[in-house]
Amino acid sequence: MRGIKGSRPILTTNRLFRRLFGNALTGTKSVILAGLDLTVPPTSASHRRQSRLRREYLYRKSLSAASTSTYESKRRIREALSQGKPLPTELRAGYDKLKSEIDAEDAKHDRPASHVDDEYGDAGWNDPRVCMTTSRAPSSRLKQFAKEMKLLIPNSTRINRGSHRVDELVEQCKTSDFNDLVVGRAGRADCLPLPLGPTAYFTLSGAVLRHDLEGGAAPMSEAYPHVILNQFQTELGRRVGNILKCLFPVPKLDTRRVVTFSNSDGHISFRHHVYKKEGNKEDKVTLYEVGPRFEMRLYQVKLGTLEMKDAENEYVLRPYINTASKRRVL
Repeated sequence: MRGIKGSRPILTTNRLFRRLFGNALTGTKSVILAGLDLTVPPTSASHRRQSRLRREYLYRKSLSAASTSTYESKRRIREALSQGKPLPTELRAGYDKLKSEIDAEDAKHDRPASHVDDEYGDAGWNDPRVCMTTSRAPSSRLKQFAKEMKLLIPNSTRINRGSHRVDELVEQCKTSDFNDLVVGRAGRADCLPLPLGPTAYFTLSGAVLRHDLEGGAAPMSEAYPHVILNQFQTELGRRVGNILKCLFPVPKLDTRRVVTFSNSDGHISFRHHVYKKEGNKEDKVTLYEVGPRFEMRLYQVKLGTLEMKDAENEYVLRPYINTASKRRVL
């Protein structure tokens, strides 16, 4: 396909995808697009690395049951010593070993680590790189929403989905060292931390784009924003909060850009503001909405990536759990 005479040729979707991710069949080493240098190692080495990471992840997950049992024994020993009670009979044989481990532990290591801790163990060391795309044949409004989300999340790259399958997309994102993959669909959004997951599925509703805000939107700042997580109090809520906040890099203390995820009975409201202090008074602050705004609801968390059809479900929204006693999920 050729463009206007004297200009550069127009890239088709497939050619743009190859320019962005590299050609996996020929083992392309690197590609530069829009000022980003995406290093792509050879495919065979990448497959071996991903397989090794997956085996290590499954091995650590298999050890969680033994770690939980040891932690329970240590807890019972601590409780008996603090209350001056005799040790339980079944723990007396291994008391010396467990007591030496208890004396060597600090506040950070007195609880057993799980595979959940490994997923975000290095969060904050490097700025996350996020790949954003849409479903096939997206509507014009979905395209505009993806563009605004690309401006919203720092260090993100938006690509056209084209005809590429989900497994190809996930594999190339892993090869290109992306930390997260966000797939926008009609009324849905899938958030996948790479390389091992988990995948969080949300419904989207009430989206208001920047140009639809009343009175107009404030200019879009490129500073790293502060992330506010409100009412994420349960174990699942803290897990979903980690997925959302790790999309954003660590901001500077004087940043005046704020993004908010506010939970209310499982419904998450997203807002994006910048603020301005009035004079020298610290308690007088004016908020200016930047947009976009939308509502989210978590309906599934899967322990795996998007292409894993048989992955275990950690959470699934069911109609019968919408009762007064079980309403608080997040």
